[in-house]
Amino acid sequence: MKVARSGAVAVLAACALWAGLLVGVSFVATPVKFLAPSLSLTVALDVGRQTFWALNWIEIGCAVIFLAIVLAGYRTIFAISLAFLLAGGVLVQAFWLLPILDARVSMVIAGQIPPPSSLHSFYVVLEGLKLVLLAGLIMTSSRALVRHGTVVG
Repeated sequence: MKVARSGAVAVLAACALWAGLLVGVSFVATPVKFLAPSLSLTVALDVGRQTFWALNWIEIGCAVIFLAIVLAGYRTIFAISLAFLLAGGVLVQAFWLLPILDARVSMVIAGQIPPPSSLHSFYVVLEGLKLVLLAGLIMTSSRALVRHGTVVG
């Protein structure tokens, strides 16, 4: 079926690009920045804040595109469910978690000490869950392409 095959290719490409972006920013570039001895904590936090706001806007775009791909051409219950879970995670970050974390960063930059919180850990867990969901979709769409006789890679 041509629609299913092209939908699987689109899902595979979209998820691979999104996962690469997520790994590159959240799990490589951001942690490494805090290892730079010449970068002060306040500067690192300010750069991180800007980075994650930009990443979140890009992820909102990824979620919209991905939902469109899934709803238009790759309508498996699994893909649709994961697409909505991914979009929900991005929206939780955009409208709840990032504003709270941004306020905490502003406090640190202003020289204040914010109260203890597990929100940063929650953010990291949410990033990990998004990566797991994307990996699941990559595997599922790859299997679908193999079933359709399409060469992957």
